[in-house]
Amino acid sequence: MRQISIGERQAGQRLDKFLHRLLPAAPSSFFYKMLRKKNITLNGKKAEGGEKLKAGDEVSLYLSEETIGKFSGNQKQASEYEEAYRSLKGVQVVYEDAHVIVMNKPAGVLSQKAAGGDQSLNEWMIGYLLATDPGAQACLDTYRPSVCNRLDRNTAGLVMGARTLAGSQKIGSLLKSRSIRKFYRMFVKGQVRQEVLLEGYLVKDEESNTVRLVKKGESEQAVFIKTRYYPLRQFSDRTLVEAELITGKTHQIRIHLAAAGHPLIGDYKYGDRNFNEKYKKRYQIGSQLLYACRLEFPQMEAPFEGLSGRALSVPAPDHFKRLEEAP
Repeated sequence: MRQISIGERQAGQRLDKFLHRLLPAAPSSFFYKMLRKKNITLNGKKAEGGEKLKAGDEVSLYLSEETIGKFSGNQKQASEYEEAYRSLKGVQVVYEDAHVIVMNKPAGVLSQKAAGGDQSLNEWMIGYLLATDPGAQACLDTYRPSVCNRLDRNTAGLVMGARTLAGSQKIGSLLKSRSIRKFYRMFVKGQVRQEVLLEGYLVKDEESNTVRLVKKGESEQAVFIKTRYYPLRQFSDRTLVEAELITGKTHQIRIHLAAAGHPLIGDYKYGDRNFNEKYKKRYQIGSQLLYACRLEFPQMEAPFEGLSGRALSVPAPDHFKRLEEAP
C-alpha cells in the first residue's frame, strides 16, 4: 500500500491524469478497475477519476510494490540510483532540509552524466534520498530531484541539489540573480600579492570543451565574466588563492587566472605544462588544484529559513593539504 499526499505542484489536475503520470505503463482500464474496486481511493473514499485534486488530498494505492514498480517504469532507474549511492565514494551531505540538499563532491566525480552509462553526483543524490527518506520513492514518481549547479569532474567542493520543485525554482532564481555568493580556493603559479577584480568576455568551443577570452564585441557568442581573487598564503613559487565567482561560466576561474599570469597548478588545459609536470612528479598532482570551498546565502523567508543568511563551507581536500604543508 502506498499513500501520496498531494502538494501544490500536483494540485489542479484530474485524479485520472495524475494516476497516468504516476504509473505511465498502466492502461486506462487498469485505473478504472482499481477505482471501482476501491483499490485506489481519494481521501479514504471511492473516487471516479474525474475529481480535481487539491493540495492536502490523500491518494491511497492498495497495490503491491511489484505492481507499482511494474507500471511506474522506475525499477531500473531506482536500481541505477542505488548503485551510484553504493559505488561513488567520498560524497558528503553538508546541509539538507525538505527542499534543498548541499553536498561536498570529491574530485573525479561528475556532477551530471556526460554519457548514458555514467554515474554522477545526480544519481548518487537520488540514491541517498531513496536510502534515507521513506517518502522519497513517492516523490520520485512525480518529481525528479536534481543538482542545481555543476562543477568540473576534477573540481571538488560544494554542489547544490533540489529535493522538490519549490527548491529547484528557488535555487535557480538565486543563481540567476547572483544572490548566492560562491567562493573557490586554488593553488596558482607565482606570487599573488593583492586583491584583483577581473572582467572580460568568454567564448566556449563546444567541440573541444575549452574556452578563450575575447575583446568586447569580438564575438556574438561571447558572455561577460567577472572574477575577484585575493591571496591567502604565499609559498616559494606558488600562492594559495581564494576567488569569488561573481558570474558562473565554464572554466571561468581557470581561464581568468591563467590570463592574469597565475595559472592553476595541475591545469593542463590552460596552465603551464612544465610547471605542472614538476608538481606532478614531486606531489602526484594530476589535475587542477581547485575546489568550491564556500557558499553564502542571502536572507530568505519560509520555507527556506534554514539557509537564510547562512554560510556553508568545507575543508580542503587531502591533495590541497599536502601542498599547504610543503615549503
